[in-house]
Amino acid sequence: MKIKKGDQVLIVKGKDKGKKGKVLKGFPKELKVLVEGINIKKRHRRPKKQGEKGQVVEIFLPLFISNLKLICPKCGKPSKVGYKISDKKKYRICKNCGEEI
Repeated sequence: MKIKKGDQVLIVKGKDKGKKGKVLKGFPKELKVLVEGINIKKRHRRPKKQGEKGQVVEIFLPLFISNLKLICPKCGKPSKVGYKISDKKKYRICKNCGEEI
């Protein structure tokens, strides 16, 4: 998976198109990530105890990776991610500027 926890991403498709956010968690088997402040769903909760009021809770839902682009920390532009292998280590690189991410 080319996008990891802590990365800044730009949403390319969907209702939140054009927004930016930070990746909170990744789900590699489903190819989805959880982005802070994006893809919010409101959930109505019942009161648990007598005398308590019900609540409306906002939940972040995961987004599919193909709907995101990584924002390069060096050049600040949304770009594709590539890999470079040197000294038996694998690095992610920005396809725009060629710098290591």
